[in-house]
Amino acid sequence: MTDGQRIPVIIDCDTGVDDALALLFAVRHPAIDVRAITCVAGNTDVDGVVRNTLTVLEQADAPDIPVARGAERPLIEAPRSARHVHGGDGMGDLGLPRPAREPAGVDAVTLLRREILASPRPVTLVPTAPLTNIALLLRTHPEVVRNIERIVFMGGAAATGNATPVAEFNVWHDPEAAAILLTAGVPITMYGLDVFTRVVVPAEQVRQLRASSEPGARLAGDLLAHRPAHPGSRPGDPDETAGGLGDAGALCAVADPEGLTTHRLPVDVSLAPGPTRGMTIVDRRPRPGESELHEGTREQALVDVGLDVDVERYVKLYLATVEGTL
Repeated sequence: MTDGQRIPVIIDCDTGVDDALALLFAVRHPAIDVRAITCVAGNTDVDGVVRNTLTVLEQADAPDIPVARGAERPLIEAPRSARHVHGGDGMGDLGLPRPAREPAGVDAVTLLRREILASPRPVTLVPTAPLTNIALLLRTHPEVVRNIERIVFMGGAAATGNATPVAEFNVWHDPEAAAILLTAGVPITMYGLDVFTRVVVPAEQVRQLRASSEPGARLAGDLLAHRPAHPGSRPGDPDETAGGLGDAGALCAVADPEGLTTHRLPVDVSLAPGPTRGMTIVDRRPRPGESELHEGTREQALVDVGLDVDVERYVKLYLATVEGTL
């Protein structure tokens, strides 16, 4: 917000636990103007995603933001949820009341097109989910790219995956959609697992949030308590009360890009069947290899890949935002 104007943002999510953390941050940060939220199957089924999204907005006392239902399965693959991570309801089984808010009367692609083209300033698109809705948008309405400033997506990995040894869940869930996103023709930032797993809210701050009398801050604490910070830990373990921000870090990077160190690198997605399917191939070689020398220039999209993050900076930013002290 260097010019004093708020950043128009559209979030595409599969609300789960860390998408919920991202929504709480986005609707409370003074520099972010959330114009719309679209929902896609991923962490749970798409109807559960819509319900969870509306619940978060209600708990956060957010303004009236249009929310639309999108794709209920990937372009080619069968749907594969992550309820084992996010709970049976996708929101940590916190027993939250059903929302009174209703979704918009249009589908996700229609809402995306409408809000992107209607924005007086180019939009920052922030997908924190499998990229099915975004791929459908780009293929159905390619004219939207003229009013997209940047895409900051949570997905991919330059190093280790989580859905497979080499593939991150959002890209693995719909690799073809991710490949389409990389051809969007707009600047793209990849907030992948290399930074995603590092931004952890310490246990003391999580306890403070959970003790808050304000519903949105308290929900953030309860969600963080459901996100163990270390692999192999389980929610509720006595020694595991810190919580990872996960997807919310991508929104921190929109509000405060200086906290994220990126390198502009060629990125491709492995689409072939087999153990590398869904892998984001990030080319970090210092010079062209034999393939480029013999076959010509690289064809992969150049992406600003997040490889380092100022953890303390983003933790402070997140807490100040959700607690309303920024």
